[in-house]
Amino acid sequence: MNKSKLAIGLLVVGTLTVVFGTVLVFVGPIIIDNQIVKNLVIDPKNEMSYTMWKDVPVPFFMTVYFFNVLNPTEVLAGEKPMVEQRGPYVYRKHIQKRNITFHPNHTVSYLEYRSYFFEPSMSVGNESDVVTIPNMLVLGAAVMMENLPFAVRLMISTTFKTFKEGPFLTMSVGKLMWGYDSKLVDFLNKWLPGMLPSTGKFGLFAEFNNSNTGLFTIHTGKDDIRLIHKVDSWNGLTKVRSHSHCNMINGTAGQMWPPFMTKESTLPFYSPDACRSLEMVYQREGIMEGIPLYRYVAPKTLFANGSDYAPNEGFCPCRQSGLLNVSSCRSNSPVFISHPHFYNADPVLLDYVQGLQPTEDQHGLFIDIHPETGVPLNVSIRLQLNLYMKKVSGITETGKISEVMMPMMWFEENGYIDGEILTTFHTNLVLLPMVMVYMQYCFIVLGLATILGVVLLYYRNMVSSSVDCVPLWDKVTPPMPVSR
Repeated sequence: MNKSKLAIGLLVVGTLTVVFGTVLVFVGPIIIDNQIVKNLVIDPKNEMSYTMWKDVPVPFFMTVYFFNVLNPTEVLAGEKPMVEQRGPYVYRKHIQKRNITFHPNHTVSYLEYRSYFFEPSMSVGNESDVVTIPNMLVLGAAVMMENLPFAVRLMISTTFKTFKEGPFLTMSVGKLMWGYDSKLVDFLNKWLPGMLPSTGKFGLFAEFNNSNTGLFTIHTGKDDIRLIHKVDSWNGLTKVRSHSHCNMINGTAGQMWPPFMTKESTLPFYSPDACRSLEMVYQREGIMEGIPLYRYVAPKTLFANGSDYAPNEGFCPCRQSGLLNVSSCRSNSPVFISHPHFYNADPVLLDYVQGLQPTEDQHGLFIDIHPETGVPLNVSIRLQLNLYMKKVSGITETGKISEVMMPMMWFEENGYIDGEILTTFHTNLVLLPMVMVYMQYCFIVLGLATILGVVLLYYRNMVSSSVDCVPLWDKVTPPMPVSR
C-alpha cells in the first residue's frame, strides 16, 4: 500500500475519532439524562424503578425508644418528671402499594399498606418489657375538657374512676405499641363514636399496623419529569384542615423525588402522620458504596413557632419552638411531635423534664439522595411523641401536675439500599455513565495520538528525503593529499 495513502487514511481516521469524542462530550450527558428519565418514569415497563416504587424491596426498620417515668407519684405532686430511655425495640417494616390505578392525566393513585414485625435480635429487650408512661386517655382528655363546666369535669373524673383509669400506665411495650383492652375505650366507642382514632384496642401505633396511609395520587413523570412523585392529592384533598397556604399538600409522598437535583434543591414531602408537608434542606455532599450523594437535613425552622419563624404561623396555635401541634389528626388530643430529646427545640423544654440529652448524631434526621435520580440511598427519620399535661380543676386524676410537655417515646424510621438492588443501581446509574465519560475522552486522546503519529511520520519522511537529495560530489570523500 502506498505510504502517502496510508498516512492520509490514518489522518482522516484520527480526525473523525477526535470529532466523535468531542461530540460525545456534549451529547453524552444528554444521552445519560434521557436514559435516566426513561428509566425513572413510573411505568410497569420500567422493571427496576417500578419494583422499587411499588414494593420498596430495601430493608426498612422502625426503631422505638420509650421514656420510662421513674417518679410518677412525685409528678402528680407537682415535681419535675424524671425519665430514662428504654430500648431500642426494633421492627422490620414491610411496605407495599395496592389498588394501583393509572389515570389519563399522567397520575397514578394507590393505597400504601404497612406492617411491622418485631426483630428480637436487633432489639435491646423484648416486647414484654414493662414501662411507665402518661395515660393519654386520662391526661390528654383532661386538657381537652378543661373549658367544660365544672360539673361536667367532675363527671368525667368519676368516669375515669369507674373504669379504673389512672394518670399513668405501667404496661408491656407490646401492649402500649399495638393496643390493649380498655373498658373506657369500649364505652367511648359505643356512646361517642369517632372520638378515638381506633375502634378496637387502644395503643400508640394501633392504627398504623396492617393499615394504609390514605389514598395518594401522584404524578408519574411521563409528561414532565420535574413532576415525578409529586403529590397531586391525598384522599382527594390538595389542602388539609384549612385554606391557609401552610396547609397545602406539597412535595412528594416521601419516598422518591424528581431527578437532577442541585445543592439549591429542597426535599418537600407530605406526611399523613404529621398532618402537614415538611421540607428538608441540603447540608453536604457524600459517597455511599461508590455512589455520590447529597445529604438533606431538617432546618432549625422546621418545627419553629410563628413568633420565631413567621411562615409557620399557619400551623399554630403553637407552643415553644421545636414542637409541632398534631392534635388535628390525633382526635384533638394535646399531642405534639418534635425531634427526639427536644433536639433543636427551645431550651426551656429540657428544663421541664430530667433525663434528656439531645445530640445531632443520635437525634437529628437526614435523607441521603442520589442527586441525578432523586432516589434515596439512606434514610433516617426521627420523631418524638409528646403529651401536653397540666392540672385540670375537677379532674382529680391530674393531681397537682405542673404544666409540662411530657415526652412519651421517640421512633426512627430508617432504610437503605443494599444487596442486589444496590449493585444494579451502582451498575446502571454510576458505572455505565462513568464508562461513557471515559470513552469520550479515550476517543479524543486516541484520535489526537493518531494525528500526531501521522504528523511525526510525515516529518520524518521529509527529513529523510532532504538527506537523500544532497549532491553526489558532496557525498564523495576528497582524496588525502600525498606528502612529499
